[in-house]
Amino acid sequence: MVNNFETDIQESLAVLNRGGLILYPTDTVWGIGCDATNANAVQKVFELKQRADNKALIVLVTDEQDILRYVAAPDMEIFNYLATTEKPTTVIYQGAIGFAEQLMGQDGSVGIRICKEPFCRQLIKRFQKPIVSTSANISGQPTPSRFNTIDTALLNGVDYVVKWRQEEQKDAQPSSVIRWNNGQIDIIRP
Repeated sequence: MVNNFETDIQESLAVLNRGGLILYPTDTVWGIGCDATNANAVQKVFELKQRADNKALIVLVTDEQDILRYVAAPDMEIFNYLATTEKPTTVIYQGAIGFAEQLMGQDGSVGIRICKEPFCRQLIKRFQKPIVSTSANISGQPTPSRFNTIDTALLNGVDYVVKWRQEEQKDAQPSSVIRWNNGQIDIIRP
């Protein structure tokens, strides 16, 4: 298992560094990922998913320092809130900086989740940049809850499919999505 983990990290890093797409396990559902700072790579995600380019994408990071690096003036209270949540939670932040423009909302916001899953954390830390994470489905289709339910077109449409955790049979759920407004929580997706 450890060899598969390291091989998957190495292969994923090679693809991300050349602007390609990966299909990988996250702390929620399987995701399509790319370099969140590379506009060409982000455009490939929209094309593969057949997703309208006015819909923002979620980004994964490893810790609070990443939020401080990629969000202008976040409300620090959000970190206290996130420390109390059990379900993975994506927060929509205003003032995104340093990302590919088309992955942000029209208002300059971006959805970011601090990921605690070991594979993702290791991949992001070694890549040293945020990674896009959007569910592995064609836009408008149901989100697959397990690897073996992912559409073949997506499996064939990415540059690398991570082998780590493919055999898991437990159904995964998408993250909660909230918008933090001056200490008030707007729940977008419970």
